[in-house]
Amino acid sequence: QVQLVESGGGLVQPGGSLRLSCAASGSIRSIESMAWYRQAPGKQRELVATITRGGSTYYSDSVKGRFAISRDNAKKSVYLQMNSLKPEDTAVYYCNADIWTELPRFRLQNYWGQGTQVTVSS
Repeated sequence: QVQLVESGGGLVQPGGSLRLSCAASGSIRSIESMAWYRQAPGKQRELVATITRGGSTYYSDSVKGRFAISRDNAKKSVYLQMNSLKPEDTAVYYCNADIWTELPRFRLQNYWGQGTQVTVSS
């Protein structure tokens, strides 16, 4: 059984910063791309940023220059440093990853975390 567990969400004032973390655990051989998505109330889930196993990154236009995605392959973790936060960044943030599992069999499967709430408000 593979799990992704996010942490680091909370309440922050506009202009502030937060760092989200996501750790994968379970029967994992390796992790390919990792990503952060977010979903605001009444809106569809949207892609925020992605990072490949080799470290190549992609950002949505709405967060480019303010957010930074990184990963630690040894710790099976991905991070999202969020700076200059705006009220419109308020959402539940989800970790996503393409993972090669070992049990019950060797295969590539996509996984989601449970989400962590980020609220930007004064």
